[in-house]
Amino acid sequence: MHYQSALAEEIRASAARLLAEDVGPGDITAQLIPEHQWASADVISRDAAILCGAPWVDELFRRLDSRVSLTWHAADGDKIEAGQCFLTLEGPARVLLTGERAALNVLQTLSATATATRAYVDLIEGTGVRLLDTRKTLPGMRLAQKYAVTCGGGHNHRIGLWDAFLIKENHIAACGGIQAAVAQARKASQRLACGSRGRNL
Repeated sequence: MHYQSALAEEIRASAARLLAEDVGPGDITAQLIPEHQWASADVISRDAAILCGAPWVDELFRRLDSRVSLTWHAADGDKIEAGQCFLTLEGPARVLLTGERAALNVLQTLSATATATRAYVDLIEGTGVRLLDTRKTLPGMRLAQKYAVTCGGGHNHRIGLWDAFLIKENHIAACGGIQAAVAQARKASQRLACGSRGRNL
C-alpha cells in the first residue's frame, strides 16, 4: 500500500481507537452539561514546539460531531511559540470536553517527536547529512511517528521489516559474516524485484 494512502487509513483507524479507549460507550460527566450549550476553546502551547497531529485532531472531532468547527492558526511542521494559540474550536460544549483529552494526547505525543527531530536536524544543518528515523516507535503509532519525523525535517528510513534491508550485528553473525549477509541481501533483492514485476504484469 502506498505510504500516503496507508497514512490516511491509519489516521482514521487511530482516531477510532483513541475514542474507543477514552470515551467507550459514552462520556458520563459530559452529560451534566446541557445538550444544546455551545462553547469555544483555544488550544495554547505551553512551550515552543513543532506542531504535529492536526489530521488526527480533525478526524477525532469529525467522528464525535460534525458540527464542531476547527480553525488552525498553524500547520503541521510550523514552529509555534510558548503561549501561542494554534487552534480554535467551536461547537457543542459536551463534544469539546469529550474530545479534549484524546486530541491533546495525540498533539502532545506527535509534536514532541517532531520537536525533538527538529532539534537534531538543526544541529546537523549545513553538513550534508540527512537525519533518518528508526522503527523504535510507540506500539501502534508507527506511521504517526514516522509522519512526525518528517514534520520535524527528518526523513523516513523504512516503515517495517518488509520495505528495506537493515543488516545489523545479529544478521551478520547468523549469516556467517558481513560479506555473506550482503550477498544474501542482493540475491533476495533481485528475487523481490522480479516478483514485483511479475505481479504488475
